[in-house]
Amino acid sequence: MTGHCIFYDISVELMEESIPFPGDPPFERKMLMTIEESGICNVSKLEMSAHSGTHIDMPAHFISGGDTLDAYTVKDFILPAHVVVVDDPESVKAGALDGIDITPGDAVLFKTSNSASGRCRSGVFSENFIHISAGAAIACIEKKAGMVGLDYITIDRHGDDTAPAHRKLLGSGILVLEGIDLEAVPPGCHTLICLPLKIKGGEASPVRAVLVTPQL
Repeated sequence: MTGHCIFYDISVELMEESIPFPGDPPFERKMLMTIEESGICNVSKLEMSAHSGTHIDMPAHFISGGDTLDAYTVKDFILPAHVVVVDDPESVKAGALDGIDITPGDAVLFKTSNSASGRCRSGVFSENFIHISAGAAIACIEKKAGMVGLDYITIDRHGDDTAPAHRKLLGSGILVLEGIDLEAVPPGCHTLICLPLKIKGGEASPVRAVLVTPQL
């Protein structure tokens, strides 16, 4: 399989590229021991939010009593994915899914100017990013998507504390993948691999997200 496929790493790099959501602790890596000082080995300590960098949200993130990471198996994070290009300068709207043939359970990843502009990997939070509208979230629910992703650290419009996209998607059992970088990825069908850490009771986890595409 690997000899006939193209692999796209759609994760942002923790530290330089990852964007801390306002109020969340930024990613930090601190050395606890170095070879130079100890003569033995290098050991570092990581400090971050569960929502740091490229990460996946479980229903429990916004839904009281919602499923946590424990409720899922590895295969739930390996699934067909549709990369959908969105040219709208404000938000992903319901019409973005017009004509997209989605099999129930597939992932939908929205590629916006967040990727092309480098906004998704700038390391600095911007209030002006392309978000997912409530209408688009409803369209994803109607299409029975299994996961929805966006090329920014959050899917909801900045300042909207009602978080309609999060609440609608997670409330319908649809996982949310945030903080991806789709600049190099062509639209169309791929296989998504986005394995989270095995965190007991976790409402979210950083992931290494990769798209795999057969080479024709």
